[in-house]
Amino acid sequence: MYTDKREKRKEDVLVGRNAVYEALRAGHPVDSVLIAKGNNGGPVRRIVDLCGARGVVIKDVSSAKLDAICGGMNHQGVAALAAAHEYSSVAEMLQTAKERGEPPFLVICDDINDPHNLGAIIRTAECCGAHGVIIPKRGAVGLTAAVDKAASGALEYLPVARVSNLTATVEELKKQGIWVYGTAMDGQPFYQTDFSGAAAVIIGSEGKGISRLLRENCDIVVSIPMHGRITSMNASVAAGIVLYEAAKSRMRAGGGRS
Repeated sequence: MYTDKREKRKEDVLVGRNAVYEALRAGHPVDSVLIAKGNNGGPVRRIVDLCGARGVVIKDVSSAKLDAICGGMNHQGVAALAAAHEYSSVAEMLQTAKERGEPPFLVICDDINDPHNLGAIIRTAECCGAHGVIIPKRGAVGLTAAVDKAASGALEYLPVARVSNLTATVEELKKQGIWVYGTAMDGQPFYQTDFSGAAAVIIGSEGKGISRLLRENCDIVVSIPMHGRITSMNASVAAGIVLYEAAKSRMRAGGGRS
């Protein structure tokens, strides 16, 4: 039975130069633009320039990968992954906390690449009363349709900010009196940690954990003691354990929503 290859194209993919250019020009949320290697001149140049003006991430990919992503459609060397939601800003998150009369509670995701993990972390963060999630522009998954699905509606209520430099963002948060908590295997037990007050919790990537620079900027590093033979756990599961401990600390101190 014949199947049109276009049916295999992901719903969040925009295909072709004109489609991508017009989406950018109209201000539609775009997670990233994919350009076939060696195809960034001529008509594609205006797309590159528009991405620069809007701060949209550009990824150079092979033609074979672009073919697979676009499901066989004629992509002309260009495609875009549409963002499931508009990105927010860290300033807006802090303003929300101020308006609610609550100490800021933020979650920072360091290079989370699995959309199901990121979506699950966003969902848990919303359930724990966080004011927002911060992710990096490069080296990590953005707000794709898969992330939106895994978040199960949490993106409708919890803002996500995408920043160029996580380390610089952490340094700025610390200047504003926010304590930064990292997660690593050699930290102090999470259940012995007081998360009350203004807090930002960093969840490391699936494979490497927290980057060196981010760890150096943490005020406290916490761990989840392991009692079995496995020495680590899924990033979103670890996030759930630590974030709920943080939520408990905040509620006991009267700094979180009950």
